[in-house]
Amino acid sequence: MTPQLVAASASAPSTPTRVPPARLIRALELARAGLARIHRAMVPGNIALLELATGAWTTQVLYVAATLGIPDCLASGPLRSADVAARVGADPDAVYRLMRAMASRGALRERRDGRFALTAVGDALRSDSEGSLRDMVLFIGHPARWADWGALSYSVQTGQPAADMLRGMPFFEYLDTDPEFAAVFNDAMTAVSGLSNEVALQAYDFTPARLIVDVGGGHGAVLSRILQSAPAARGVLYDLPAVVAGAAPLLTAAGVADRCTVTGGSFLDSVPPGGDLYVMKNIIHDWNDADSATILRNIRAAIADGGTLLLLEMVLPPRATSFIGHMLDLEMLLMLHGKERTRAQYSELLRANGFELRRVIPTVSPLSLLEARAI
Repeated sequence: MTPQLVAASASAPSTPTRVPPARLIRALELARAGLARIHRAMVPGNIALLELATGAWTTQVLYVAATLGIPDCLASGPLRSADVAARVGADPDAVYRLMRAMASRGALRERRDGRFALTAVGDALRSDSEGSLRDMVLFIGHPARWADWGALSYSVQTGQPAADMLRGMPFFEYLDTDPEFAAVFNDAMTAVSGLSNEVALQAYDFTPARLIVDVGGGHGAVLSRILQSAPAARGVLYDLPAVVAGAAPLLTAAGVADRCTVTGGSFLDSVPPGGDLYVMKNIIHDWNDADSATILRNIRAAIADGGTLLLLEMVLPPRATSFIGHMLDLEMLLMLHGKERTRAQYSELLRANGFELRRVIPTVSPLSLLEARAI
């Protein structure tokens, strides 16, 4: 179990919401990428490079705005920057310049009357909006994360996580020593996981399953959502003992506690047998091929022939695109010994460890569902 899944499981699943079709979202993404290529082809290369190179500035603009609570100030309607500055206790001229920069990046809109209003992007930076990513921005812009990405050259040159070098220990072990930063990390993972859980799980029919084993399932957010969609199924929540010890409140709140068995253990050693469907969300990308093989072999030993393994992971395209997974792959290089993989890489990894990849189901979120059969 990785800490992001602990965090993502910290609250009960909400009522499912309607999401746009995945095909529509992919078409819009392709159109956006095409327009971006045209833009880069039309402007001088050095100008396009400057826009790329200042991306870190945008991160800090959003980070400071979130830290000060500027989007929350605008939740009830447009305000002048001076009024916002008074509310957050900051310099009026500097707040205006910050909000103007936010408007230039699409997070705010500067009206003709001089007031600033939230856009859909800015609304997602509020602390209390549905689907808020404020906590993720606070993690990405955290000073410790600047140090991580500042050491990218170390990871590129050595192939090893810079986080280990900077902290003197593996990242997840470090979180145990720094509760304040661990809370920032866990809040970020909770924020980013909520919507991805919902839209990803809506893309799959779980009703044929009888016993669903969630491997590395944290407090049970994913399994709860699955069991809600498959009322005849039973579930097994499997994670480290210290993690699953806190699962009862969420399972009870979701109304599935009576259909769920909670079991403690490490998936690097074994997994509970007897399931006809095994589920893992954002587990394999945390591990290198050797450790991933160990996890998969343990599941293969527990699952019957013909049983189904469902992975929820980002799947990289064969060639580089604007897909955010390429950047997350570098995050895995910096922070862990894991990586994002292509469909072909997942297929090879699965086949080498007793599974056949049957299909990849894209979703509106960056996550896809990889359905594999035990062979």
